[in-house]
Amino acid sequence: MTYALELKDLRKSFGKTEIIRGINLAIPAGERVGIIGPNGAGKSTLFNLISGRFEPSSGEVLLDGQRINGKKPFEINRLGLSRSFQITNIFPKLSVFENLRCGVLWSLGYKYTFLKFLDNLTDANERATDLMEMVKLDKKSNVLAANLTYAEQRALEIGITIAGGAKVILLDEPTAGMSKSETSRFIKLIKDVTVGKTLLTVEHDMGVVFGLADKIAVVVYGELLAYDVPDAVRANRQVQEAYLGSSVAESQATAGH
Repeated sequence: MTYALELKDLRKSFGKTEIIRGINLAIPAGERVGIIGPNGAGKSTLFNLISGRFEPSSGEVLLDGQRINGKKPFEINRLGLSRSFQITNIFPKLSVFENLRCGVLWSLGYKYTFLKFLDNLTDANERATDLMEMVKLDKKSNVLAANLTYAEQRALEIGITIAGGAKVILLDEPTAGMSKSETSRFIKLIKDVTVGKTLLTVEHDMGVVFGLADKIAVVVYGELLAYDVPDAVRANRQVQEAYLGSSVAESQATAGH
C-alpha cells in the first residue's frame, strides 16, 4: 500500500542530543492526524523534518511513495506537501486577494512571472476568488493583510497553504492565540477546506485535536508513544501519565471507580 505520508525509522540528532528517536508512521490519503505531546517532545522538529527545513540524521520521509528527505522545502512543496507555521506567515502589505493569488500562481504554471498583467490571468483570479470564499474572507478582498484580525490572518494563511493544491497539509498550532468562539469556527473551517486532503496538525488544545483528528499520534521524548483513534488515545494510561501527568491519570482512574 502506498501511503500519502510515511515516516520510516526517522531520527534527528543535534550534536549528541537525539531529538527524534526512530519514529515510524504511515498515514493513508484523506486521513486527519493530530500530533500531541508535552513541550520539548519533538513535535516541531518532526514537522521540520517532514517539510524539508531539517534533514534527518537517518531514516526516510515518503510522500505518496516517493522519498523526499534531502529535498529542499520548495521542491517538497511542488511535489504536493504544504505547511503553515506557528507564527503567521503572510504578506502584510498585500490585500487578501493578492496574498491568495500569489499562492495560486505557481500551481497554474506561471512560476511567479510578473511579465504578464496579473489582472488578465483569469484562471489565477478565479482560483483566488474561490479560495477567499472557502476561508470566509470574500468580504475582505481589498483589505491589507496587516489590517485583518488575528483570526482572519490565520484563515488567510490557511488559504495560502492550500492555494497550490497540495494533497498533504501540515498545520502548526493553527488555533494558537484564538478565543474559544474563534477556535470553534476555525475547526470547522479547517475541516471544510481540507476535505479530500491528508492533514497533520500539531496542537496543544486538546479540544481542537479531539474535535478534528481521525487519529492521534502521541510523541514523547522523540518517540511515538501511541497512534490510534481519539477514544483509544484518551483512554491510554501511558498517554495520560506522559501527557497529563501521573497524578491526573491516577485521579481519573480513582474517579472511574
